Amino acid sequence: MTSGKFEALIRQWESGELSLSLLETELRSVLAATAVTPDVQVDMDRERRCGFPEVVYGPGKSPEAIRDVFYAQQTAGQNSLVTRITVEQAEFVMREFSSAVHNPIARTLAQFNREQEVRGRVIVVSAGTSDRPIAEEALETCRWMGCDADLILDVGVAGPQRLLAQRHRLAKGDAIVVVAGMEGALPSVVAGWVSVPVIAVPTSVGYGAHLGGIAPLLGMLNSCAANVAVVNIDAGFKGGYLASLIARSGSDQCETTR
Repeated sequence: MTSGKFEALIRQWESGELSLSLLETELRSVLAATAVTPDVQVDMDRERRCGFPEVVYGPGKSPEAIRDVFYAQQTAGQNSLVTRITVEQAEFVMREFSSAVHNPIARTLAQFNREQEVRGRVIVVSAGTSDRPIAEEALETCRWMGCDADLILDVGVAGPQRLLAQRHRLAKGDAIVVVAGMEGALPSVVAGWVSVPVIAVPTSVGYGAHLGGIAPLLGMLNSCAANVAVVNIDAGFKGGYLASLIARSGSDQCETTR
């Protein structure tokens, strides 16, 4: 922030053109909005604008760059999350952040620098064991965002009795993430049993005509179940993020109604 900009804001506040709350908002949006490290410019204002801090995408970043982001967010009292992190990257960061939570299946690393109220419940459903890494990425994202999250594994449509046995767990979700490859039929089936939004995540698991996830993506986009929305191929993070926003929002509405 330039001195001229700062003085202009103060004058507006002194003259009554700007309320104290708006002055605070303006200052927060420009003061320390970006933390510059040797490799990364961290959006420190993301949490104020969007509700949650910036999340780091691991591929292509050095372990030092990820560590520096953790330090910047720790200083600001923000929680940290890295997706698609390698074991080597995670081990390097955890030398200095020993309390960080590493899930090697999900390829995530989370650091909690402050407590967060748990609100909302997300159920993550995996069609097959091969879809598990993407499902776990969604699960860890939900937990980082302060949602109660449950994981149901290997209930694909080839064995329909397996899904029916989990209906009592599905009924407890404020939002559901369904991760499936092959033909991608599971989200539509799940959606027919629940009254909440279903976030469908197609995976790149399947044989040749599966086209690396294109087949389930198109199948999910063409779902006749009205409560299904679809994210990108292998986008477990995005599925978990959207489901958590829905679940937490629904939880807030329930509290207001009560």
